[in-house]
Amino acid sequence: MLINECKQELNGHIIPFWNKLRDNEYGGFYGQMDNDLNVDKKGTKGVILNSRILWFYSSCYRAEGGEENLSNARHAYEFLRDKCVDRENGGVYWMMNYDGTVNDGMKHTYNQAFAIYALSAYYLASGEKEALELAYELFNTVEEKCTDDVAYMEAFTADWKLTDNDALSENGLMADKTMNTVLHLIEGYTVFYEAAKDERIAERLRFLLDISKNKIFDAVNNKLLVFFDKDMNVIGDIHSYGHDIEATWLIDRACETLGDEKLIKEWREINLKIAEKIYNIAFENGAVNNEREDNKIDRKRVWWVQAESIVGFINAYEHSGDKKYLDTACTVWKWVRDVQVDKRDGSEWWAEVDFEGKPMPKVTMVNEWKCPYHNGRMCLEVMARGVDGQV
Repeated sequence: MLINECKQELNGHIIPFWNKLRDNEYGGFYGQMDNDLNVDKKGTKGVILNSRILWFYSSCYRAEGGEENLSNARHAYEFLRDKCVDRENGGVYWMMNYDGTVNDGMKHTYNQAFAIYALSAYYLASGEKEALELAYELFNTVEEKCTDDVAYMEAFTADWKLTDNDALSENGLMADKTMNTVLHLIEGYTVFYEAAKDERIAERLRFLLDISKNKIFDAVNNKLLVFFDKDMNVIGDIHSYGHDIEATWLIDRACETLGDEKLIKEWREINLKIAEKIYNIAFENGAVNNEREDNKIDRKRVWWVQAESIVGFINAYEHSGDKKYLDTACTVWKWVRDVQVDKRDGSEWWAEVDFEGKPMPKVTMVNEWKCPYHNGRMCLEVMARGVDGQV
């Protein structure tokens, strides 16, 4: 059954893989592994990677206990606290060298959001007040440095001067603002609010949800717009299937955490429309395609898109009662189990496979984006929701 298989995947596969990447000499976790499973012990360590690992082990400890989970969370926390925070200018850096020195001092709102997310989860797991205090510092920095009259600016130099948003732009576009950053601010602030119960956080969370409804959600086509100029006018014609299905459950979770019945009802209706759209246009051959740009559909199967689809379709089933969503989640899990999971000893999930399931070696096994956040969280969500299905 789905729950048992996801529990086994988490405890028997994902956690043991990442346990081996703990760097006891320089702190944090090794940030680079190629597809031949060679660890580059002197490779860069992304701050996003480390934040997501901190969130992962904190959340595993909250769900499953285990002193090793808590120890690894503490290890990731100490690296974030001691190496990744700019004590002079505020915020967290973008990229560290293997030894914890700064490799790329860029400040990005998206990155701050993940650090807040991770620190809040670690506080909830450990009760470490210092972690919550650091989350507050980053929250205050984001709200002071990153906001304008419209929404949130994104890419800055180390001393908080606006710069090109290369890190989150793609498809030949240069976006000033992105759906991706708004979504992950919502995600980070949701857990921060859970931890702190501070009305200031709730206010900003509501602001982000308002942006999402009025600027990002395309009510004509039941999808989220992706890239924007500084005034939140859309640029490009892109539909990111993975972000859409991920957003459905993250935004539902934000509304539920706020306890706002009006928002819950409003967004549940929107999110079910988005889930139905993804079901109709992106679910194909047992998995979920990646995205559409103009008239071209990218049918490769990306690890995080499959993980978020499983959670998103289960969420849609819970709120609609339509069993096709649960069946779809189980079908996608079968794809993951049989195809996306690398069967070699000591490996994890292939980052990308093609439409037929052949691994695509361009994206490595571990890098600044590839980590246990999406697939580990999928397992935790399946276990916590208790919605089982036949696989």
